[in-house]
Amino acid sequence: MIINNNILKLVVLFLTFGASFFAQSANKLEGVRVWAAPESTRIVFDLSQSPNYTHFTLTNPYRLVVDLKNSSNKVNLSKIANNSKLVKKIRKSSPPEKGTLRIVIDLVKPIKASLFALPPTAPYGNRLVVDLDSGSSKPTSKPARALRDVIVAIDAGHGGDDPGSIGPTGMYEKKVVLQIAKKVAQKINATPGMKAVMTRTGDYFVNLNRRSEIARNSKADLLISIHADAFTSPQPRGASVWVLSMRRANSEIGRWLEQKEKHSELLGGAGEIIQNTDNEQYLAMTLLDMSMDRSMAISHNIAGDVLSNLGKVTKLHKHKPESASFAVLKSPDIPSILVETGFISNHREERLLSQREHQNNIAKAVHKGVVKYFEANPPVNSLLASKSNTKHKVRSGESLSVIAHRYQITISRLKKANKLKSDTLRIGQTLVIPRA
Repeated sequence: MIINNNILKLVVLFLTFGASFFAQSANKLEGVRVWAAPESTRIVFDLSQSPNYTHFTLTNPYRLVVDLKNSSNKVNLSKIANNSKLVKKIRKSSPPEKGTLRIVIDLVKPIKASLFALPPTAPYGNRLVVDLDSGSSKPTSKPARALRDVIVAIDAGHGGDDPGSIGPTGMYEKKVVLQIAKKVAQKINATPGMKAVMTRTGDYFVNLNRRSEIARNSKADLLISIHADAFTSPQPRGASVWVLSMRRANSEIGRWLEQKEKHSELLGGAGEIIQNTDNEQYLAMTLLDMSMDRSMAISHNIAGDVLSNLGKVTKLHKHKPESASFAVLKSPDIPSILVETGFISNHREERLLSQREHQNNIAKAVHKGVVKYFEANPPVNSLLASKSNTKHKVRSGESLSVIAHRYQITISRLKKANKLKSDTLRIGQTLVIPRA
């Protein structure tokens, strides 16, 4: 009986400490990925369960310490691929208590760190995201010369953790759209009087709000977001151009793409948008800004010019610009369009999108459409505006006051230059815009 009681005590002791041990090691670090941008770095910790964590920074040398509670490590941290200019290395350190996994990120200099957890979203599981920002990003200064370039922000969709759509043979949308975006940027930069700014130049994720912010800081006259369509079936094909709608998309594919963008935020990490409730307030306020009407009108006109040129080099899914509620298009002060270069879910178009010649043809078409619009409607004080007499083709909804305001001239000067005896305009009428 005594032996049995001792055995029973040992069993209870084992179960108690055993349960405690397994509880402490319930979560496992299964992977670490580093995505380096020019002025920031994202580190993603892949975990078996939702993380319970704390963090703090140290100086001399600079370090960010992350404590993962009730966690163990399955990763060889010394073999992590790291091309970041901010991170020296990622390593383990002695934990403050049993069952805690302490990760130390050795830093090159002081940084601003933002940490947030993300739930499972196919193809990823639980994640802890660490965003490191060097804080060196500054708004572009005004050009020293009087005549400025037309600035076009080129946004390659997805990136980093977010692959975008995946084609039948495994081609990632994030890769092909970056290739096309770079080609568009090269052609813009080769055009006198125009300059391109890219929201991402490598394989890393940029939050949707940040994409608009980069365009705004660069004083962009236009934002073009490059994507490749996908759908639940392989049949749909063809390129399309999208502009912002204040309402839900009225087509099945439009609704699919809106859902895809929300999914993209979860994949890439929507920490900024989820954690900062001020963003919702900011968005609600800016959508009321009257400049939105002007931006949307310009966006629609540019979309039409780009679409007509795309139709010369590839099949079109729709022959008119389509509308959907995409976050990347919601900047009220910057005309913005989203170009879907084709359906990566279609076998034939996936193959085409992988070909350098087809990518170049798509880039040429986008470039021609943009140049066509800005040559006809050059911004005030731009080099394009100084090249020749500016001409403006009257479009639906435009009046003399609207056109005069756009070019910063008086209505009387506009009427005098065009020998107008009344304020009445007709759609399609061409006006000469006198220099300011």
